[in-house]
Amino acid sequence: MADAPPTIRTTSQSGSQVLEVGGSWTVFSIRDLKVKKGGRRPVRISTKLVDASKVERLDTAGVIEILDLAGGGSETEVKTSNKNHADLFKVVQSNLAKEPTKAEHVNWLAHWLEDVGLSFVHFGRQIVDMCEFFGEIIVVFFEACLHPRRFRLNAVVRQMYEVWVKALAIVGVLCFLIGVVIAYQGVQQLRQFGAETFTVEAVGIGMFRELGVLLTAIIVAGRSGSAFTAQIGTMQVNQEVDAMRTIGLNPIEWLVLPRIIALVISMPMLAFWGDMAGLLGGAVACTVYLDFTFVQFFDRLRDTVGAWHFYTGMIKSPVFGFMIAAIGCFEGLQVSGSAESVGALTTRSVVESIFCVIVLDAIFSIVFLLAGV
Repeated sequence: MADAPPTIRTTSQSGSQVLEVGGSWTVFSIRDLKVKKGGRRPVRISTKLVDASKVERLDTAGVIEILDLAGGGSETEVKTSNKNHADLFKVVQSNLAKEPTKAEHVNWLAHWLEDVGLSFVHFGRQIVDMCEFFGEIIVVFFEACLHPRRFRLNAVVRQMYEVWVKALAIVGVLCFLIGVVIAYQGVQQLRQFGAETFTVEAVGIGMFRELGVLLTAIIVAGRSGSAFTAQIGTMQVNQEVDAMRTIGLNPIEWLVLPRIIALVISMPMLAFWGDMAGLLGGAVACTVYLDFTFVQFFDRLRDTVGAWHFYTGMIKSPVFGFMIAAIGCFEGLQVSGSAESVGALTTRSVVESIFCVIVLDAIFSIVFLLAGV
């Protein structure tokens, strides 16, 4: 059965003008009323009294329209026998009586300082939570060492395939090109002093000590660290991690530990692969710009670049791998709510991983300098 159309009528009671309304006053019926009026709203009737006893259906839009027609707003007296309608009129009128809140003028400096302060608080909490997470990883690792069967070797091997074997191509290509760039720039600059043959040392020391392992770590952070966050974050959204906890499985042991072990083992091998690719790129560039042969390049490299330059890079690589994997898994476990949270925390995971890798690299450089290495 269709709703009765809204009706409007004015009468006089005790010498006062009364607005009588009836029918259906909903958002849809009001629209039909305006259509009948040629797109114009009904003429406003200034009165303090409204008789809504004949109203059959009513919603908030209808109440606002009736009060607006009466012109009294919150001061209008409404008569109706329907308690629900009376309550709705009362709620709307009480809200109309409130003065709109004025937008407070915010001092930009105070607002900026508040944002900075909140950022520092969040950063401090993030560090505390991350330290707690690292501690939990260490405890679970030692517990697994006491009970070796708890190590999930199949999961570790599968993760190594993802983070090591599948990353060989991109690490090799980028490190090769970086080696070419270093050699080319070294030749151009050292040629001014007649020392272009020292390009071999520049390529070797630069790749072994810094660029090989650092570039590999950045690639792994963007590739594997983000994948860890997205995988575990999606499991969080789908409540799979909660289900694991419900059946008595520790997510740290089943999800985090295999990924960390895989990346700690894979990073030195990836860094070594990156070093070799960078040296090959430098050798190719030197054969073009210096008329070196490959044999001459690697003979000079062997004679002038010590083994400790290589070892310093290898010492850094497992530490970088642990940091990248731990941050990726930590941010994945922080995901909550929706897929949007997965994207935001994946981005944050990559940024934090690269930041921590560069900070650790600076710390290693200072330590090696003090140690005379």
